Amino acid sequence: MKIVLGADHAGCALKNAAKEYLLKRDIDVIDLGVGSDDEPVDYSDIGIKAAEMVAAGESDRGILSCGTGIGMSIAANKVRGAYAALCTDSFMAKMSRLHNNANILVLGGRVVSVERALEMVGVWLDTPFEGGRHFRRIEKIRAYENKDIEGNGSHSKGRLVIMDHPLIQHKLGIIRNTSTSVKEFRELVEEIAGLMVYEITRDLPVEEIEVETPLAKTRAKTISGKKMAVVPVLRAGLGMVQGILKLIPNAKVGHIGVYRDPTTLQPVEYYCKLPGDIEERDILIVDPMLATGGSSVLAIDLVKRRGGKKVSLVCLIGAPEGLQKVKEAHPDVDIYMAALDDHLDEHGYIVPGLGDAGDRLFGTK
Repeated sequence: MKIVLGADHAGCALKNAAKEYLLKRDIDVIDLGVGSDDEPVDYSDIGIKAAEMVAAGESDRGILSCGTGIGMSIAANKVRGAYAALCTDSFMAKMSRLHNNANILVLGGRVVSVERALEMVGVWLDTPFEGGRHFRRIEKIRAYENKDIEGNGSHSKGRLVIMDHPLIQHKLGIIRNTSTSVKEFRELVEEIAGLMVYEITRDLPVEEIEVETPLAKTRAKTISGKKMAVVPVLRAGLGMVQGILKLIPNAKVGHIGVYRDPTTLQPVEYYCKLPGDIEERDILIVDPMLATGGSSVLAIDLVKRRGGKKVSLVCLIGAPEGLQKVKEAHPDVDIYMAALDDHLDEHGYIVPGLGDAGDRLFGTK
């Protein structure tokens, strides 16, 4: 583990004590200063620099200190990907890791003693992130952080985008309802998929062409040679295909069949047919439910093995367990969903979810 340390003059004593403690534990340290309590520095400069190093992966975690810790925590939390927790006792330090997965610990040099600070550092280092429902909550924060990226039209790798458009959320509420008929459920899944792909494709490149209206020639825009493929995971993924094709009628369609082995509970491929030019296309793998994540990981594996390069996963509802599994196996894949729910039950169903999407689409239960 590598930890970056930083402090202003008021937090220097805590920083130096933490450095000595970490070195005794054979932990690599990057010391951004300051070196002494009479050395002038702005806490914002130190806090932002340390946070940038953590967010960029140059350091695994960070420990910052100033007079109260407030200024350092505010500065560090302005950096996307930095999650700084200001703690005043060991319980807070433990919970900042256990429930919040904080990657920066902030201490107040005028608030806590050196002894208490080192106790907090030890607890913070030794407490793992619990995951589960807490993973879902943190992913929502990350999704919010990415909103301005999406609005600027850039396309960064490995995003989680939770679509909160009112129409999507309204229709999602209806299909969650156990009394919704098969016909209405099927129609709404198709409609939601169409609304989602409308948002997913907002960054497609366009070019100008000349067209002739009934009155005059004018300049218009057309999508610039973008090739797309839709790949449903059988069988429930079929319910989303037509909604997407209504907006992207020229997209090619592949199919992936996966079942869960009753003994090993691992996903097993039984069918895979993809477009011959899959390596040239932007690929949307569609499956209404991201539950355990096994089928999604295998589907992405199959597409990549056959040459697929730009792959996105599109789901209606996900669980934290499945989301974490996909992100760990395929960190480069963008994931789009309408809702990230609470957890999986003992049978692997998403709670609150909507039940078995395949059965509700095709009336088989």
